[in-house]
Amino acid sequence: MVRNVLGSILALLGAAAAVSSPFRAWYDGRHGRYYRLGDLFTSTGVTDARAELFGSLLLPFVVAAVATLIGVALRSRLLVAFAGVVVLAFTVLWMVRVGQAEGRMVVAGDGSGLGIGVAGAAVGGALLLLGAAVMSGRRKRQPRPPAYADQGYGGDRGPEPPHFTDPVPPPPPTLDGPQHTLEGPMQPYAEQPPYPDPPYEEPPYEEGQQDGRPGDRP
Repeated sequence: MVRNVLGSILALLGAAAAVSSPFRAWYDGRHGRYYRLGDLFTSTGVTDARAELFGSLLLPFVVAAVATLIGVALRSRLLVAFAGVVVLAFTVLWMVRVGQAEGRMVVAGDGSGLGIGVAGAAVGGALLLLGAAVMSGRRKRQPRPPAYADQGYGGDRGPEPPHFTDPVPPPPPTLDGPQHTLEGPMQPYAEQPPYPDPPYEEPPYEEGQQDGRPGDRP
């Protein structure tokens, strides 16, 4: 977070320095906004023709400033570095083409050589590259771990969760001693031998009984 803030500040300062540089003297008292952008890519080189505002060196620096704002908003180091490369590339290209046209490139204290505008552009491009190097950029989102990972399971956060299975019933106990069998009355009813019916005995008859009814005893 702190690196992104510092890098953004450096990038914005660099973009401001680059955009303001064409409004200052670049060479022999001539401002950068008076140099035609197309003269840098023609065989004739730099001429004395006066350029329109957005047809001058100001155009690539404005593009670099817009890329810087987008890069800072998105925390994109690539866009900020691209802006710095654009500023430095056009500054160096201008110096090469002016040196070819003038036959020399001098720095004089009376303003007849390179001016402060070139220095502002060079410093602005360097600040943009420095800001891109300082920024940490956007962090990639980590994939969401499984639900049980929040409880300390899985990966590097702890052991794997326990796997629950159906309980297995224990085997029935075995008797180490002699096996006992049921005998006699404790056997099942179907296995018991049938009991014989007791013999029928008629009751004794007493005197005086008639028709099976007891009589009067004397």
